[in-house]
Amino acid sequence: MAPDRTAYCGSASKTLGPALRLGWLALPPHLVRPVVEAKERADLYTETLGQLVLAELIDTHAYDRHVRAARLRYRRRRLLLHRLLDRHPDFTPHGVPAGLHTLATTDREEAALLARCAELGIALSGLTELHHDPAAAPGRPGGLLIGFAATSDHGFERALHALDEALAS
Repeated sequence: MAPDRTAYCGSASKTLGPALRLGWLALPPHLVRPVVEAKERADLYTETLGQLVLAELIDTHAYDRHVRAARLRYRRRRLLLHRLLDRHPDFTPHGVPAGLHTLATTDREEAALLARCAELGIALSGLTELHHDPAAAPGRPGGLLIGFAATSDHGFERALHALDEALAS
């Protein structure tokens, strides 16, 4: 409603990889020069090749196709993960149907769950370690933060089977 006062920004961190450290801004014309000057003062040495490749991906709509395909893949993986969690009634999944991970709370002993997952080759974070003050965590629910975006499709299937085994222990 106010294009002369609206800036749109985005990042390729979750769609292409955080190590790329790439993002973009779509600015009203009167903000372009001041933002470019601020960027030059703050970070003169941004890597150029990655920026040019990202610009090409955006211009050719390849980036949009990649994002749509990734969303579909992550939606399917989330659905499979939630179906697995449904078979373990002592785990309650939380969150909206988006993103790259699911939080599953439980009354089971978190450290033992994490140890069992590690034995089976699954690297997860526990909810307790994400508390601002883990020492104050007693009385708060424990749980697992389960990412589902980083592995290949074949690796994800194996990870689901291992997670199922860990949760059944």
